[in-house]
Amino acid sequence: MNLPNELRYSEEHEWVKSEDENKVRIGITDFAQSELGDIVFVELPEVGDEIKVDDPFGSVESVKTVSELYAPVSGKVVAINSELEDSPENVNDSPYEGGWMIVVELTDASEMENLLDAEGYKRVISE
Repeated sequence: MNLPNELRYSEEHEWVKSEDENKVRIGITDFAQSELGDIVFVELPEVGDEIKVDDPFGSVESVKTVSELYAPVSGKVVAINSELEDSPENVNDSPYEGGWMIVVELTDASEMENLLDAEGYKRVISE
């Protein structure tokens, strides 16, 4: 199981990577993609949309199920990974690199403190 130490994690299986001052990149964890199986469709918000912590911001459809994506932080969507429209399998192949989903400009940077480090996330998924 790949869990990069530099990322933060939500209990809903999203990862968050600090990009610069006030922006973060978000995707789903290696654990989440392996549990979902082959991903066939990813629905993401539009650039300019506001997302709010713990609210759904999109969904991932796999051969097994459809799963909602929950915002690990609040903010404004400033970029989406449009490659996922044609290549949703990137989430399976490279959840932390090519399979990233959105970039968000934070409205409250302190929300990052509520996320788990890699060790904390490992405990969540081992329960």
